[in-house]
Amino acid sequence: MTDLPARRLLLVHAHPDDESINNGATMALYAARGAQVTLVTCTLGEEGEVIPPELAHLVADRDDTLGTHRIGELAAAMKELGVTDHRFLGGPGRFRDSGMMGAEQNHRPGAFWDTDVDAAAAYLVEVIRSVRPQVLVTYDPDGGYGHPDHIQAHRVAMRAADLAADPGYRTGPDAPQGSPGASPHTIDKIYWNRVPRAVAEQAFARLRATAPDAFAGIAAIDDVPGVVNDTQITTEIDGAAHAAAKTAAMRAHSTQIAVVGPFFALSNDLGQPVFTTEYYELVRGASGAPEGVREHDLFAGVPGVSGAPEAQSGARP
Repeated sequence: MTDLPARRLLLVHAHPDDESINNGATMALYAARGAQVTLVTCTLGEEGEVIPPELAHLVADRDDTLGTHRIGELAAAMKELGVTDHRFLGGPGRFRDSGMMGAEQNHRPGAFWDTDVDAAAAYLVEVIRSVRPQVLVTYDPDGGYGHPDHIQAHRVAMRAADLAADPGYRTGPDAPQGSPGASPHTIDKIYWNRVPRAVAEQAFARLRATAPDAFAGIAAIDDVPGVVNDTQITTEIDGAAHAAAKTAAMRAHSTQIAVVGPFFALSNDLGQPVFTTEYYELVRGASGAPEGVREHDLFAGVPGVSGAPEAQSGARP
């Protein structure tokens, strides 16, 4: 335990590419500053659509090899962000992409959405007790936009945080709930991914003004996961210095994302802004900033952590 880095950040995401879109700048910033950044991805994203025509054969109703391909994309993205600890929940392919809400894939064998939350959380407890993060980042209860795997990732992450802290909970194959494993660990702070509505409105206005024809159309603000009123934002991380790393990581997910300058589109070819300041809502733990002021460091106020990278400043709008 004494050899662990002073700052340890865990992110839980549903599919490869979610991490780069939502948290790429944050991950690159903390990795560059020596923090332990651990990414756990819950599925391989097997049910995704594919943008490049020459890779269309990878999709689920043809070769069904997209998941394997996306393992390589995720590894390339993590290299761009400087993140060396990236894992799949329970190992690659343990849980399968469930498709969109209401699709028949929701209930196919192994679908993440159809998996018992405690069974899936047991694998994450092992990670938490090993890595011992002070900070966890995941989605809100709606998964940001209602995708079943995102909702399930939220449930699994929050449940695992509780179980990891419970001295009576055991993981692994040799006990009713598993083998003894590492000692319990309590995560100091839990954040949900957010985007303030005013920031999203300004970014979409720039897209319409500067690159209206970059894609077939322009997405709606509510297509962006986690958009909320500005007053819900507790924390903002200025990742502008790592914008190139974030966009490079997004480009690495080439089956899923097309990047044009500071904008991108998914397979629907509807443009969205790339956010290099990334926003969060602290939902568990104590803020490291005065009341009414946003944090600028996810580790602000964490006991035993010194040398925060940014001073706390700037009142919340």
